[in-house]
Amino acid sequence: MGTAFLALATAFGLSTSAGLNAYIPLLVVALLARLTSLISLNAPYDALSSWWVIGVLGVLLIIEILVDKIPAADTANDIIQTFIRPAAGAILFAATTNTIGVHPVLAAVCGVILAGGVHAVKAGGRPVVASLTAGAGNPIVSTVEDAISLTLSLLAIVAPYLVAALLMILLALFAWWYARRRRRRANPW
Repeated sequence: MGTAFLALATAFGLSTSAGLNAYIPLLVVALLARLTSLISLNAPYDALSSWWVIGVLGVLLIIEILVDKIPAADTANDIIQTFIRPAAGAILFAATTNTIGVHPVLAAVCGVILAGGVHAVKAGGRPVVASLTAGAGNPIVSTVEDAISLTLSLLAIVAPYLVAALLMILLALFAWWYARRRRRRANPW
């Protein structure tokens, strides 16, 4: 039971992280699976730890980091990433829950929903940041997003209980905000 909970917490953290930057959690998982015993991947997900895949992920990460800092180019990148980030979330969720017997289709759907939801918020907020700061805030926001993605990816693997706690806190805050919003709409005075 504990192993299943840890695998799910790891999967949730990695998939959520993929919504900010698809390549950071994929590269973290690939490198840690290749170089350490912190994570082990079953077939077919063990292909992630191939040096070829690691090299491709590294190149894609560099491109993503550079393009995401440029106003207008980041919007085009977010359009492209609308397909890539949810797919990365699906792969990460399925790869990390494969050892506990979660059906791959269910795992992929969960990963798509998590990464896709985070990506939707990110992609929707970025034009607002760009318009409010005349594009000057994009590199700062993008760097913060990348740092959060890296931190969450590492924490999801080395401290999944912490990730689970953070996700529960965020869920509780969202529920509180949503209930408050509904009350205000129902009774505007």
